[in-house]
Amino acid sequence: MSDPKARLTDSDIVDAELADWRHDDGTLIARFRSRRFAAGLDLVNRIGASAEAANHHPDITLTYAAVVVTLSSHDVGGITSRDIRLARAISAHAVELGIAAERSSR
Repeated sequence: MSDPKARLTDSDIVDAELADWRHDDGTLIARFRSRRFAAGLDLVNRIGASAEAANHHPDITLTYAAVVVTLSSHDVGGITSRDIRLARAISAHAVELGIAAERSSR
């Protein structure tokens, strides 16, 4: 997973052990149950800061009780190590804020 522009295989993605995330058609998706809009907004702001620092930007949906994040490297049409790194950072932000991921079956 060293080349940031190399598409990862399904096996690479499984090996990354991203418990909060599901792999779906070339994307990584996670849903975080913030339960309060302000908490979700705080998570979105932290995601934004990490995304800017990484120069890699996710799609984010903020609702009253949840934040849904979708990661993909559009320039290569799939998931790369950039997505894995950002997914880990996003999950860490959620843990710091006490926001649980809504884990679904993969």
